[in-house]
Amino acid sequence: MKRRTFLLSLAGVGAAAWAGSRWWPDGEWRNPCLPGLPQALANHPLVRAAWAGLDPARVWDMHVHVAGTGDSGSGMRVNPAMDSLAHPVLYTQKRVFMDAACASGDSGVDAAYLDRLLHLATAFPPGVKFMLYAMEQFHDDGGHAHDVHTGIHVPNAYVRTLAQAYPERFEWVASIHPYRSNAVAHLEQCIRDGARAVKWLPSAMGIHPASAQCDAFYAALKKHDLPLIVHTGTELSVNSEGHSQDHNNPLHLRRPLAARVRVVAAHCASLGQDRDWDAGDQAGKVSSFTLFTRLMNEPIGVKLYGDLSAIPQFHRYRILPTLLENASWQARLLNASDYPLPGILPIYLLKELVRAGLLKADEAEVLHAIRRHNPLLFDFVMKRSLTWNGNKFAASCFETRAFFDRTTGVST
Repeated sequence: MKRRTFLLSLAGVGAAAWAGSRWWPDGEWRNPCLPGLPQALANHPLVRAAWAGLDPARVWDMHVHVAGTGDSGSGMRVNPAMDSLAHPVLYTQKRVFMDAACASGDSGVDAAYLDRLLHLATAFPPGVKFMLYAMEQFHDDGGHAHDVHTGIHVPNAYVRTLAQAYPERFEWVASIHPYRSNAVAHLEQCIRDGARAVKWLPSAMGIHPASAQCDAFYAALKKHDLPLIVHTGTELSVNSEGHSQDHNNPLHLRRPLAARVRVVAAHCASLGQDRDWDAGDQAGKVSSFTLFTRLMNEPIGVKLYGDLSAIPQFHRYRILPTLLENASWQARLLNASDYPLPGILPIYLLKELVRAGLLKADEAEVLHAIRRHNPLLFDFVMKRSLTWNGNKFAASCFETRAFFDRTTGVST
């Protein structure tokens, strides 16, 4: 048995024993990485229904990660701890993510990751695009980068190059640490190079969104009307060891919102708890989603949006009824896949969504077949199929291009 297979299987058995049979995966533990979508699935009524009422040219998946080892000269880098058995969680984490992206082969990890993503994109109609994310290094309060504290670094230059090489499929999102001395200049260069937004993962990058150190950066974002996408809620995918999960507290987004920046709260703060600072310094913790909801309903939150990435996962899906039923939020919800996470099959429990009344059993059966071939299409069709008391996500949630394409004109 290959070492990777053994480690993933061992981790899976332990997790299932802890959680109980209800949380046992619907099928495989690993992504089977099957080629090409069979015609019967590509033309299935559920897939056709998912595209009904949508203009593919307006459909942009706004949350797609790029990853690799840098073996192509891309400049990408993963922390050496992720290749050391002395750090078993990080070691397994890297292999799970690469397995989800089918990133293995003689061509190298970087090339395999890109090839698989391009292959998955062919199942989507012409005009559909995927927004690729860069990932900045961890920086200290003085604005200095530290590789030792950086989980993964994906340079802006590499992601920009991919978007320029495949303009029919990719747009790109920059990642810039606001504490850098040249942060604003770098932002302006990225805008000239076609960046559609900026992405932060505060706990992994060492950013406190409520810090005055961010104000000049916020002013520049407002000047150029560029959205800021910020991870909210507990972070599990990228190493944040030694860094504050409180940096991901949705309440910290009041500062960029006050600066009139359009802010996207990634995942709608759907996981974990954060301190309710509105209740004072000694306040306890409440669900992160509660704080996100508070912001969405405040006057200052008129420029706050939420992305739908990862929300159907088994440890997040309970907020779906609230999102689906809230008609006033539909114009501020943006679809996103968080690829390659849809390729981690055990964290998407279709049977649990059926049990909760969010999917029909026959829909889940089709979705299960789709994800074995194409996790990206699976994520899209699943979200188009989710229903609660007759409510579905509005078409506007999926036609996200207007939010990021400044040439189409966005109301500010």
